[in-house]
Amino acid sequence: MKGDNKLPSCSIYTPYPIDDCSPIGGAPKRIFDIVAASLIIIMFAPLFVLIALAIKLFDGGDIFYGHRRIGHNGKPFFCFKFRTMVPDSEQRLAAYLQSDPVARAEWATNRKLRRDERVTGIGFVLRRLSLDELPQLLNVIRGEMSLVGPRPIVREEIQLYGEYSQYYLRSRPGITGAWQASGRSDISYDQRVRIDQHYVEHWTFSRDLMIILKTVPVVLSTRGSC
Repeated sequence: MKGDNKLPSCSIYTPYPIDDCSPIGGAPKRIFDIVAASLIIIMFAPLFVLIALAIKLFDGGDIFYGHRRIGHNGKPFFCFKFRTMVPDSEQRLAAYLQSDPVARAEWATNRKLRRDERVTGIGFVLRRLSLDELPQLLNVIRGEMSLVGPRPIVREEIQLYGEYSQYYLRSRPGITGAWQASGRSDISYDQRVRIDQHYVEHWTFSRDLMIILKTVPVVLSTRGSC
């Protein structure tokens, strides 16, 4: 969209005003993001290649997938991932939700499905280990995301945040965050919103480092992944 790069000073997607439109953490957080993301990409470059080859070998489709999400101040961006679903995943989801009221209620509540038949075999492994999110390091370098922050959401989810949407919009979305490090899909959406609010209100650099350290055992244990 032509207007994506010329949005108003805060968000065009929420009626709730933001008093301070600058991203939380300022320059220190941004510098850390760039340096850390660049080092991780360099260190894990061989893993990137292996995952790309595995997707091509076992699935044969596109390696990467970009999904439109809402970032700081409501600015849309394409969140990068290794592709873990079948190519026609959006059409399959629409048909599935239409035919299954239980799944439709689960999706409306959590924006996730615990049993998602759209996920490929290699995609299941990547998701369990959170390796599908590694390409988001490119989003971090581009300034669209941060290493730590609220989980990136789609436009429709803003209404689920209600009056607390201002807290989400004050921060760049994160590859990991307080929600991810606290149980991921084992936590309800309402709890996730409050966790994001608390993170933004009480942000400190040391807390970001603690969240990164807590994320490692959560990912390795695959707790709450789906």
